[in-house]
Amino acid sequence: MTTRDDIIAQLPPQGLFREPGIPWRISPEPLRLPRALVRRLEGLGHVLACFQDAAHELYLRSVDGREAPWLAPLLDAGKPEWLVRAQRRYRRKAGPALIRPDLLWCEDGPALAEIDSVPGGAGLTLFLSRVYARRGFPVLGGADGILEGFRRAHPGGARIAVSEESADYRPEMAYLSDALGDAYPCGDAETLPESLPEGSCLYRFFELFDTAAIPPARALIEAASQGAFRMSPPPVAHLEEKVWLALFHYPGLRSYWQRALRGAHLECLRRIIPYGWIVDPAPLPPQAALPRLNLNSWSEVAELSQKQRRLVLKISGFDERAWGAHGVVIGHDVSAAQWAEALRSALDEYPHKLRLMQEFRETRLIEHPYLEHDGSIRLMRGRVRLCPYYFRDPDGRTSLSGCLATIVPEDKKKIHGMREAILVPCQES
Repeated sequence: MTTRDDIIAQLPPQGLFREPGIPWRISPEPLRLPRALVRRLEGLGHVLACFQDAAHELYLRSVDGREAPWLAPLLDAGKPEWLVRAQRRYRRKAGPALIRPDLLWCEDGPALAEIDSVPGGAGLTLFLSRVYARRGFPVLGGADGILEGFRRAHPGGARIAVSEESADYRPEMAYLSDALGDAYPCGDAETLPESLPEGSCLYRFFELFDTAAIPPARALIEAASQGAFRMSPPPVAHLEEKVWLALFHYPGLRSYWQRALRGAHLECLRRIIPYGWIVDPAPLPPQAALPRLNLNSWSEVAELSQKQRRLVLKISGFDERAWGAHGVVIGHDVSAAQWAEALRSALDEYPHKLRLMQEFRETRLIEHPYLEHDGSIRLMRGRVRLCPYYFRDPDGRTSLSGCLATIVPEDKKKIHGMREAILVPCQES
């Protein structure tokens, strides 16, 4: 059994978050996942890597006018021209080396909420995997899976740059850097030089929407896109947009996805990606309807009853509101006025701030133990988000290196880190 003393004794001096102490509930044991779910997780990283490769190829084909010419302008809207030019220089290997999906654990399996290209939690997952592994628990990825995966994905070292906007995660990235060793130093993005040695690697722990606040960012991104050094993840802004989850379901793109992806990969993605729409104010012909909704306009969507609003509205990306639970509106969890206002904002900000709307999927309820401050054990009935960490090496091989579970009380509709949440690594049951 893992105890509070185990966590405290192994916590680094700087902690793991900007907030001091242990801002989560400690569990005496990892979350046990069914064998069938673990097998799915082990294969999912490769599927997501292929999906992102296919998405970038579709974007480039759109740029060249060979397919879906409407797509590239949609994804480029609201982004600076220099950044658009930079991302178009990546003709291959545009996907991130670290892929972390947010998976909601539902009764019929995982549902994909987003694919995070600049994810937090890697240092925390390493820390927790080590703590629980030392107590004899066979955690997914092993005690040092995150370390081994990061090294495989960034052989020879990498300079880790954390922005002020991402400062909440600086302590855990410093912990990861210390564990990786001298070849992986961690520092502030704002104080980077405007050029780096040829052939070196910069691990970018900052969002591309934040480049205006990082003085050397533009020079570094332009140099990396021209091959002077490697930036990880590559500065390919369109891959950080959640609307790809809606584009996967677009009828007009069906033939492309069938050509670009293997049948088994397509089937996997169809199972885990909830159906979605891009909130586009363009009027529909009178005889047309939004697929599945069977409504002719977004004004009709705004007027749905609470029971009918089992929908989730999200800011797609390239915005400070797009991370975590920020910018997420759950239709049946807000008032009619709040729902209508959220849709109005989405329509008003199109296309510069895209919104994704998806069908809501109910998460399963589980019970998991946690420790009170006095050492007593209590059971929480809650909902689970699974965050597997996949690293992709330079040869394209993708491996599962760890998995963090966030368990929140059952009355919470949004699943994210909070003081009431249990944070634990996962193991196979």
